[in-house]
Amino acid sequence: MTQQVTGLNSQRGASVTGIVLLLIFLVVAGKLVIAIAPAQVGDYQLTKLLSAQLKESNNNHETAKQFVERVNRQLSINAHYDTNAEDIFIFTNKKAGQLAIHKQYNVTNNFFANVDIVNRFEGDIEMATND
Repeated sequence: MTQQVTGLNSQRGASVTGIVLLLIFLVVAGKLVIAIAPAQVGDYQLTKLLSAQLKESNNNHETAKQFVERVNRQLSINAHYDTNAEDIFIFTNKKAGQLAIHKQYNVTNNFFANVDIVNRFEGDIEMATND
């Protein structure tokens, strides 16, 4: 009789509740990664694009208007048809050959039902230093 009581008290492994909670946690974490990661990768690529275009525009002593046209053309080539340069950055210096920009935009992704995750990206863009 004492062996059965000892066997029940020394149960090992996860309970059903523990497994269900672990599954819920994994689903929520996975959903967060799926909602956040593409926006982060997109921002990285956009920052690289803006930096390279800024360097080329400054080397060619282009005006702010020419830079905006250049970026819009490149966004169209990269299949970002719904993105306009005017919506993602502002100029901090508009002198030809010394253009400087500040990136500021939001990306909204659905999380669950009517709950959205808003990724806000902001920062100064510097010219690319490597070719």
